[in-house]
Amino acid sequence: MAEPSQQLLRSFVEVPAGSHFPIQNLPFGVFRRQGSAQAQAQAPRPAVAIGDFALDLAAVADAGLFDGPVLSGSPCFHQETLNMFLGMGRPAWREARATLQKILSADEPVLRDNEALRNKCLVPMSDIEMVLPITVGGYTDFFCSVHHARNCGFIFRGPQTPVMPNWFYLPIGYNGRASSIVVSGTDVIRPRGQGHPTGNSSAPYFGPSQKLDFELEMAAIVGPGNELGKPIDINDAEEHIFGLTLMNDWSARDIQAWETIPLGPFLGKSFSTTISPWIVTLDALKPFMCDAPKQEPEPLPYLAEKNHINYDIPLEVWVKPKGQNDASVVTKTNFKHLYWTVTQQLTHHTINGCNMSPGDIFATGTLSGPEPESLGCLLELTWNGQNEIPVGNSTRKYLEDGDEVILTGCCKVL
Repeated sequence: MAEPSQQLLRSFVEVPAGSHFPIQNLPFGVFRRQGSAQAQAQAPRPAVAIGDFALDLAAVADAGLFDGPVLSGSPCFHQETLNMFLGMGRPAWREARATLQKILSADEPVLRDNEALRNKCLVPMSDIEMVLPITVGGYTDFFCSVHHARNCGFIFRGPQTPVMPNWFYLPIGYNGRASSIVVSGTDVIRPRGQGHPTGNSSAPYFGPSQKLDFELEMAAIVGPGNELGKPIDINDAEEHIFGLTLMNDWSARDIQAWETIPLGPFLGKSFSTTISPWIVTLDALKPFMCDAPKQEPEPLPYLAEKNHINYDIPLEVWVKPKGQNDASVVTKTNFKHLYWTVTQQLTHHTINGCNMSPGDIFATGTLSGPEPESLGCLLELTWNGQNEIPVGNSTRKYLEDGDEVILTGCCKVL
């Protein structure tokens, strides 16, 4: 449950029932105005979401409302990405959050009673276009759900050793392609590549992927980085993570299966990775902290954290088939099932001295739960195409052209 002070917070901005953007959340993103030529000529600018509005942080800064010791006079909200703000660390993040909750609260007149300033700062979501909120210098994809790892092992290797022994000692990951990270709503072009030989052919198949899949993941966004050669301590790792965002790490399973041995994913993963335009801060998620799964064997000392926690974030995947008006739920799971925590992932990533920078992304890998309906990708849901699942008035083994995939996540106070 949320802290009592947070529960009682109420915004003067009307927030529709069921909105993901109450005053307790205030996720950060970057937007561009739509409409007139003058509006479209304006550079992208940072914002937080409140109800059906984006609060323009450049306008808030211009009004002198960021008057705390860290943010007063800072140019961080006059940038086209959040990277400068991310690099300023938790003191800046907390000061911004406290200021924004204050000026948006129902009993604070500074915006509530100033119509001209309010209209300058609050922009209807219908009048904006969300853009990629960060410049991503580096992207790493982990493989940290034990249920996903076990299911993939069964599918590709059989029941003898579904999860390799090293998996329980370290967060497995690989370096992904930062240049193909795109914001939600960007069309995904079906990739072409090689697949296993089919039929009587000894040559590999080449053409459009026949097994296009979604992957329900969440991504952690790095704030202050670390110097090359200086690892991040496990008990300091949280201070280097700004927040979490939803991610769909699209996969071409046939291309991936053919190319993976011996070096791992390449073209089957690098064609597109979609993230939400909104980043939810760890401070906003604190009321939803929960115990992380018990780890056996115990982690090596550098991964043994004092606060071994996850977040209780219910997650869903919806698919709307081409030509149909309605989307159907195909997955219901929860972030709390994650075996290796995001702090353990970051610590392991840097233990060899690898340097991270503001705006870098590292993702959880597919987030699957223990139940049949909680599997985070079609590879698992259809057991690599052996079965079909119902989707609206259709069935699917893998995605077809024109299908729309919707990922949602929303923490709720009980």
